Amino acid sequence: MTIRLLLVDDHAVVRSGLRMLLESEPNLEIVGEAGAAQDALRLVELLQPDLVLMDIGLPDASGIDTTLAIKQRWPAVAVVALTIHEDEEYFFRMLHAGASGYVPKRAAPEELLTAVRTAAAGEVYLYPSLAKLLVQDFVAGARPAQAEALSGLTEREQEVLAYLAEGSSNLEIAEALTISPKTVARHRENIMAKLNLHSRTDLVKYAIRKGIIQP
Repeated sequence: MTIRLLLVDDHAVVRSGLRMLLESEPNLEIVGEAGAAQDALRLVELLQPDLVLMDIGLPDASGIDTTLAIKQRWPAVAVVALTIHEDEEYFFRMLHAGASGYVPKRAAPEELLTAVRTAAAGEVYLYPSLAKLLVQDFVAGARPAQAEALSGLTEREQEVLAYLAEGSSNLEIAEALTISPKTVARHRENIMAKLNLHSRTDLVKYAIRKGIIQP
């Protein structure tokens, strides 16, 4: 299945580079480009892409407001932020607007490709260092009932949770903590059970939906 992409960035050189990168990959098609928010909205309506790669700094409106408008009018269209901004304010506001991914422009091409395919599949992709911020805010901002659930995690489970937030695999976590992958898998199951979640994606969506994250 081909993923149809719309590129939104106010720099033509950036859009050109993204087009060269993405169109060299199988099952990815660039259906349009926009350098401003209003053009982006018009093209989403006209072209109905599967995913929009969205810069935050646009000349006529922010990429955050544009993402919110897209998700309100076309909720099936996924949005992935591709931006120079890596501070918490932009990160959390973009997630609240409905973005399914957040990737800094300094990321490796493989990270961007992974984000595109993950978001197009209906999942959430966060750059590892930013995902860690999400869990930190999740723990720090938990409400009483939620804090009680988090306090039920053992010290080892909290360590595993931190690695999961960074995007580490079971094998990577096992090597870092000097335990077996089976033990990591068991800790992960316990974490999700105690928090009543089922995947890393659920953790992200839950934190946003419950208002645990404070932008």
